[in-house]
Amino acid sequence: MKQGRLNLVLGGAITALLVGMALASLVWTPYPPTHIDIVHRLAAPSAAHWLGTDPFGRDVLSMIMAGARSSLSVALIAVAVGAGIGIPLGALAAAGGEWVDQAVMRASDLAFAFPALLTAVMIAALAGPGEANAMLAIGIFNIPVFARVTRGAALSVRERDYITAARAVGRSETAVMLRHVLPNISAMLLVQVTIQFALAIVADAGLAYVGLGTQPPDPSWGRMLNDAQTFVFHAPLLAVFPGLAITLAVLGLNLLGDGLRDRLDPRGR
Repeated sequence: MKQGRLNLVLGGAITALLVGMALASLVWTPYPPTHIDIVHRLAAPSAAHWLGTDPFGRDVLSMIMAGARSSLSVALIAVAVGAGIGIPLGALAAAGGEWVDQAVMRASDLAFAFPALLTAVMIAALAGPGEANAMLAIGIFNIPVFARVTRGAALSVRERDYITAARAVGRSETAVMLRHVLPNISAMLLVQVTIQFALAIVADAGLAYVGLGTQPPDPSWGRMLNDAQTFVFHAPLLAVFPGLAITLAVLGLNLLGDGLRDRLDPRGR
């Protein structure tokens, strides 16, 4: 129990720091994130530039802050798309009978055959690379994840006595799902949201790294890593700082998910 509380507090603190940094970048950064200053290119960390500058003289801290906003935006929309479509599909599969269940699950299997990167490549071939297409690609990949989690949890809950009692008093399958099943699996779905949020941040960084995500001049953690690889022996910190930002974001969200699971699980209490 103590470990769960520690995970919740630590994960919440790291996540709050990430969100606060992203929100702060909307109104303030030490320097404009896209400002080029060739004279001070590849500057080491100093009082003027706390994390140094990149090959174009842009302030790394400012880019990290703006990159947090970009990563959170992509992850938020992608998870919202995945949960908004996947959860109803999973509930439909659990309540709709064998044929509906098989149809939804086979469609999920088909969607799993196209990971986010491959989906992004196909979307980029049709509409070009960009932040919106990255959101769409990651969101499509999240749909079968939420569908399967919802279906599995709903099927386990539907066998319990209070669900049988609800059916006995004449409640329809839709009413049983909405009023009894989904509220009782909401804690599990909330934990899954935090997990998929962390994975979406990693996926966004990967897409930006290969040029399919956020496009220049908007800062992105993944593209910062791509730009830094040329200078890894001359200025290794250029790769360390965005890599550390991604690591902390994923760590914070995973700890938050673990803490929420322990906190919300009655068996854990």
